[in-house]
Amino acid sequence: MHDLHLTTTWVGWLSLAIFVIGYYFIATEDKYRMNKAKPALLAGTGIFMLIGFYFAIMGLDGHLLEKEVEHLIVEIAGIFFFLLVAMTYIEAMIDREVFSTLRYNLVSKGYNYSKLFWVTGLLAFFISPVADNLTTALILSTVLITIDKNNKEFLVPSAINIVVAANAGGAWSPFGDITTLMVWVDGRAEFTEFLFLFPAAFLGWAVTAFLLSRFIPKGNPPFNSNEEPAVILEGGKVIIGLFALTIGLAVVSHQILHLPAMWGMLFGLAILKIYVYQLNESASPTKVNVFTWIAKIENDTLLFFFGILAAVGGLHFLGFLEYFTALYNQFGATTVNIGVGFISAIIDNVPVMSAVLKANPNMGTDPIAIQEQWMLVTMTAGIGGSLISFGSAAGVGVMGKLHGIYTFTSHMKLAWTILVGYIVSVAIWYVQFNMLHIG
Repeated sequence: MHDLHLTTTWVGWLSLAIFVIGYYFIATEDKYRMNKAKPALLAGTGIFMLIGFYFAIMGLDGHLLEKEVEHLIVEIAGIFFFLLVAMTYIEAMIDREVFSTLRYNLVSKGYNYSKLFWVTGLLAFFISPVADNLTTALILSTVLITIDKNNKEFLVPSAINIVVAANAGGAWSPFGDITTLMVWVDGRAEFTEFLFLFPAAFLGWAVTAFLLSRFIPKGNPPFNSNEEPAVILEGGKVIIGLFALTIGLAVVSHQILHLPAMWGMLFGLAILKIYVYQLNESASPTKVNVFTWIAKIENDTLLFFFGILAAVGGLHFLGFLEYFTALYNQFGATTVNIGVGFISAIIDNVPVMSAVLKANPNMGTDPIAIQEQWMLVTMTAGIGGSLISFGSAAGVGVMGKLHGIYTFTSHMKLAWTILVGYIVSVAIWYVQFNMLHIG
């Protein structure tokens, strides 16, 4: 990091104003009917254009800015291409009727809305530690919309449940969330130490799910007994297997081969393309095109991530994100780490965790206490993003899938249920780690 202090300069104040205005339009997407990618992209690119202009007129060393942007591009590319491949696989499985078949199997068994709410929530919690929270949320939100695309009373609480479950499930796995992965790679905790967060993550989600379930309507989703059974089309089961392989390749790439996780994902995309080529060349009448799947992905979601990460990267370069780390000495690690969850919901947990790791704040002097605090901030950053609809990758992904249904406004009406669960998770952490020293 450079030694320049730009927070009190005109470029600092103007950049902060641009971020706040952009954030306002992102939060009010459903009010102004302006896709969230537009203000995010304008803010992210605009802030760095301003910084570049400031460097030019002040005669500062442009190489500092160049290095920062290059580093930021690498970080964003890792997320961008990871999402690109994950979304492509999801579109492939939609095309092959995978989710329609899952929906048919659930609905044809006579499951009512309440049972479907709990089944999708449990699946989200236990799939996300392996597949990561964003991918899990995208898959299960797709299942939701195929169950009943018109019933908002069912879709909104169920979407919130999936987001909370996916984020909570990802919090107790080193590769269930980008933030946990960052902490693990940085050497702040061993693989097994994350597993001790399971009780806090599970019970916190369970309390929120119980409260949300009170808003689920009675009755069963529409189902015609004469409806033809949905079956997975040719190649669908193989694509499911290739998707699991691709996720595994991403983990292996990052943890063993010291390559970005997206490298393994793109390698998995290459395997998918080869498989589709062989499928088309066979005697089968099936003819599919991977590029048609890529064309259907939510590009606005990808551009939103680019914009918001660029905007936060700009604020970090200016020095704004370093302020809160000074609070550790003033208020203590526990208080600030709990507050990190709320900051993560507003800013996004990835740059917040990045700022915490780079600042290396005072977490205490006792090694055990330090480890307990790193587990706390890992958990709060991971599950705190659920408090606001776009505070986590899972929430943003579901907003894209359930466009116009799961929105900032609809989420905030039930956000109090998430806050209750968040408090429960922190309380369980305090008893388990701080009082009983289990972990």
